[in-house]
Amino acid sequence: MTAIDQAGAVRPGEELDIAAVDRWLKAQDRSLLGQPTITQYSGGASNWTYRLEYRNRDLILRRPPAGTKAAGAHDMAREYFIQKNLKPVYPMVPDTVALCQDPSVIGCDFYVMERIAGIIPRANLSRDLDFTAPRVRELCLNVLDQLIALHQTDYQASGLDSLGKGAGYCKRQVDGWDARYEKSLTWNVPRFRSVRAWLRTNTPEDSRTCIIHNDWRFDNVVLSAREPTQVIGVLDWELATLGDPLMDLGTMLAYWVQADDNFMMRAARRQPTHLPGMLSRREVVDYYFGKTGLKTDNWVFYEVFGLFRLAVIIQQIYYRYHHKQTKNPAFGHFWLMVYALHRRCRRLIRRSGRA
Repeated sequence: MTAIDQAGAVRPGEELDIAAVDRWLKAQDRSLLGQPTITQYSGGASNWTYRLEYRNRDLILRRPPAGTKAAGAHDMAREYFIQKNLKPVYPMVPDTVALCQDPSVIGCDFYVMERIAGIIPRANLSRDLDFTAPRVRELCLNVLDQLIALHQTDYQASGLDSLGKGAGYCKRQVDGWDARYEKSLTWNVPRFRSVRAWLRTNTPEDSRTCIIHNDWRFDNVVLSAREPTQVIGVLDWELATLGDPLMDLGTMLAYWVQADDNFMMRAARRQPTHLPGMLSRREVVDYYFGKTGLKTDNWVFYEVFGLFRLAVIIQQIYYRYHHKQTKNPAFGHFWLMVYALHRRCRRLIRRSGRA
């Protein structure tokens, strides 16, 4: 089926020393046959992801990007152990194969996992799938149910007790993203002064503590090729931690672009949340609360935080473009999206009655 997600040619400058990787991998698994075909996935702006297709095994290799990295960023060992420990209690996680922390192999840490063959729903679903509105709704609910299942997973049984820093997750997140925005400011974007002050003033206590994904989007799930409404895998555990599940939900909804959103938001859409049959953001929240029993009288905080966090991520990318650290022309207009998110935050705060 053409809708199954495929990797492409390896990007120039991002080639793997495949001979070194092959030698190391075959020392871990002597059953591997032949030399692997190497391709690379184009999605994502963080870790580099490759497909290693042996005659008898289909594998994925994840490694950090080249260049100097901030302390704690692109931690391959952390990402590997999260998946390894989580798999027995949350089966949507890919099977891990091996972790390499020997810099003599390719000069950095990397890990290998099994490939989950399936469909990754990106900005637009393939026409081959012929999704009707009822099937889109089924897909939407199945994706939300997997997020709920993750939040209800027993993290103590998974051996991930030390993954987080304890109570105060919401406050740490507000403080952390506030500092990141201050460091990435350029002259042509709003300072978010009132939004940042409002978030600090209205930060709630943690609703509860659970495993959170921290980047839950449709393009981080894998769908069955046989039944494309069914989720068979969840990818990209780089940011997973122990934290407040409502923060995870708010972060997810920052990317949730509806058909009735304005032109700027629709132009930035990267998942198929605009389709007939998809739940609205309000319906998502109601569904989540109904299934989990969680409640809050301050939902707008989580929604505004998610939008502010997204604004910081976009501004950090634009900052690199502004200072000529990257030449990708796609980043040149990112400052306009920062303005759009600022307006949306301000509007939500006004409507909340908590301004």
